[in-house]
Amino acid sequence: MGCGEFTCSKNALCAVNVVYMMVGLLLTGVAAWGKGFGIVSSIPIIGGVIAVGVFLLIIAIVGLVGAINHHQVMLFFYMVILFLVFIFQFGVSCSCLAMNKGQQKALLSSAWGIASNETRNTVEKNLNCCGFMNDTRNAEQFKMDYTLCGAPCKRNGSHCETCGDKMLAHADEALKIMGGVGLFFSFTEILGVWLARRYRNQKDPRANPSAFL
Repeated sequence: MGCGEFTCSKNALCAVNVVYMMVGLLLTGVAAWGKGFGIVSSIPIIGGVIAVGVFLLIIAIVGLVGAINHHQVMLFFYMVILFLVFIFQFGVSCSCLAMNKGQQKALLSSAWGIASNETRNTVEKNLNCCGFMNDTRNAEQFKMDYTLCGAPCKRNGSHCETCGDKMLAHADEALKIMGGVGLFFSFTEILGVWLARRYRNQKDPRANPSAFL
């Protein structure tokens, strides 16, 4: 049986959707890892990646069910929504890769500025650091943060790094991983749309021929 026939198209579409499920889990896991490492949760890009990962996981399940049952309506909505996911994921992935250190610092600084003292203390304890940035622009805020800091390094009397430096290191790493993975697999979504369209237009040889009018 050739690969252009019904069974091969069905198996290929099922395999692609299993890959999408793994990609969705991977994107969600990496983004959650980035947030758990002290990257303040108000950064919108990381939230966007988590949303893409969860949405891709749901769409993959819909596509898998539609492929197994050759469900015309599910396959149609699967194609449309998957193409929209491709556009959104491509944009988010490019944003992750294009964001430079200055933009990352500006986002983190803005998030740190609106965070509560409780949130700042949690970040400082998790990363073992004090304050955001010890520079001329943030000197006054840094003194206030350092006074309230409860990080282990301060209690031990050792040198404490600034949280901004630590978060920037983790943010850069997380954004590169998320951007690279998202960009690579966004192109496979075009393959999924093509396979779904091809498979949807094929007749099931096991079905009743009178059903196709």
